[in-house]
Amino acid sequence: MIREIVKIDEEKCNGCGLCVPACAEGAIQIIDGKARLVADNLCDGLGACLGHCPQDAITIERRNADHFDEEQVAAHLKTNAAPAARPRAAHGGCPSARLHHLEPPATQEDTGGSRQSHLGHWPVQLQLVPPTAPFLANADLLLAADCAPFAYADFHRDILQSKTLLIGCPKLDDGQAYLNRLTAIVQQNHIRRLTVVRMEVPCCAGLVSLAQQAVAASGKDIPVETITIGIRGDLK
Repeated sequence: MIREIVKIDEEKCNGCGLCVPACAEGAIQIIDGKARLVADNLCDGLGACLGHCPQDAITIERRNADHFDEEQVAAHLKTNAAPAARPRAAHGGCPSARLHHLEPPATQEDTGGSRQSHLGHWPVQLQLVPPTAPFLANADLLLAADCAPFAYADFHRDILQSKTLLIGCPKLDDGQAYLNRLTAIVQQNHIRRLTVVRMEVPCCAGLVSLAQQAVAASGKDIPVETITIGIRGDLK
């Protein structure tokens, strides 16, 4: 059939890997140092990966291609989410998207001196976290507005402890891409709870709506809680 599908210009591609976590279907992989479309039937042709290529190597073309197969996508993602396959995501590609498990502090209490970071993984930007990231398994998920940790001084101690962090801005970033990625994360992992940390400004309500839509689209029953922070750093 003739349809729209992703096209990757290998001459422009430098293998940075930013497009890989941007594809919720797992249709793109870094092979021999270049981004490649794994199979036509895994690509929906919507182009969520386009804006994540700094080399402009990804475009959409119309050509003869196998139809998009959601069942094959589910099988592909399940296979890549298997314990033996998950660690592969931690190698190669751009350092900003390379997966890391960070050791939690020896104590959960700040006892003076330098404050401890309670960040348990990397990356944290929603669009850079693949749904197959091992730290998402059985996660107490924290979705925070970009501004929240700056406004609330004790964000690490009071909010972040023992949680898996994702961050984003509902006003400046691609909301649909965020929704697609968060839905895939919730669908493919056992998420115990989803806490949204938003600022009190009206545009930040979009982050709460995004979380609620993602949970609804996943078909799962997951509690969604909201923490609101004032622009002066107080809890509302």
